[in-house]
Amino acid sequence: MDPDQTRTVKRRVRQAVGAGVIGALYWVGLRPRMMTWGATPGETTRQLPGDDLLPEPDGESTMSIGIDAPPGDVWPWLLQLGQERGGFYSYTWAENLLGFDIHNADEIIPSYQDLAVGDTVRLARADRFPETKLEVASMAPEKSLVLQTPDQPPWWVWAFVLAPVGPTETRLIVRARIRLPQNPAATFTSQLVLDPVTFVMTRGMLRGIKSRVENAVNDAYTADVEASDSESNR
Repeated sequence: MDPDQTRTVKRRVRQAVGAGVIGALYWVGLRPRMMTWGATPGETTRQLPGDDLLPEPDGESTMSIGIDAPPGDVWPWLLQLGQERGGFYSYTWAENLLGFDIHNADEIIPSYQDLAVGDTVRLARADRFPETKLEVASMAPEKSLVLQTPDQPPWWVWAFVLAPVGPTETRLIVRARIRLPQNPAATFTSQLVLDPVTFVMTRGMLRGIKSRVENAVNDAYTADVEASDSESNR
């Protein structure tokens, strides 16, 4: 083997080793953290509403965030989830890259508070993406909202759970479970491509809900204080 061939072989070996190390770091270190961002060990192993709809998923993520407000203040924001409703509170620019036409509300909209079991929650505009929709599988006011794909059994279950922590704090837990075609390529593609997207968009949604809820609570408190001061100065 001449020197040029030797250098080429060595370079390819280094590239292969480097790719293997990066892959191992992703599969073993980074990916598990992404799929459980913000969640406690108890939350990741806890049985949640909707788990029974897809008891043996091919993929699962459980992500969570603490919100400085009781469940009753968080619940209205969940009720208005959906395209042509309150949006998904994540990164609008990313949600609309493919023309999904998502508009994220910054206030509670009374006309979107009438969600019921069996209702459709669209993920994108109906004329371009008619099949991108979920339906309400179950709901318990101020406790949980479970969405699923309309097919049976569902291939995707999306659960939003409100866990109170004392009188003025809530843990919002979001769990996604999916069923994949039974072939290695689908599993690999999901874990390599869909999992990072799930992480980024779900984290954005959790942060978006948290900021909206806490801002609304603070605004209401400020308004009450100003009204009280105005009344006392009369």
